Amino acid sequence: MAPPAPFRERQELMDADRLSRTLSRMAHEILERHPDIRGTVLVGVRTRGVPLARRLAARMKEASGFEPPVGALDITLYRDDLTTVGPQPVLKGTDIPTSIDGRTVVLVDDVLFTGRTVRAALDELIDFGRPARIELAVLVDRGHRELPIHAVLLLERVAGPRPRTPARKRRRRR
Repeated sequence: MAPPAPFRERQELMDADRLSRTLSRMAHEILERHPDIRGTVLVGVRTRGVPLARRLAARMKEASGFEPPVGALDITLYRDDLTTVGPQPVLKGTDIPTSIDGRTVVLVDDVLFTGRTVRAALDELIDFGRPARIELAVLVDRGHRELPIHAVLLLERVAGPRPRTPARKRRRRR
């Protein structure tokens, strides 16, 4: 068994004031990218992406006078590690208040890391319809991607050591 990873204190990347400024800047970027904002839907990945999506929508309303619809995506059943979550995963529910067919979906989450959460979110979104485009907005990109996924809108990249993950059991070939 590998020794436990050394304890690292959490690093505060931004205070409340900086987060507020960042969300305003991100909202303006979305508005610049999509002048016809009425064709845009914000969808937050549960849990931390949902309040971010709501705050972005409120900032967009302040700037444009129109608040795009905001949905919430529960990716639990779409995860590729579902068997390690437990025998009875807790579902929080998906709520997308409008059709996404032919619209631009801005998928919102707090952190982009391996890309597996985003992959699960994309799979679920496609089950809801056929958007014209899906863009990813995140506050922090930690790198260490395992899938070819990148954010279109992001605050900052944070480099650091790749965390250790438990070794997976390998099946023996017969």
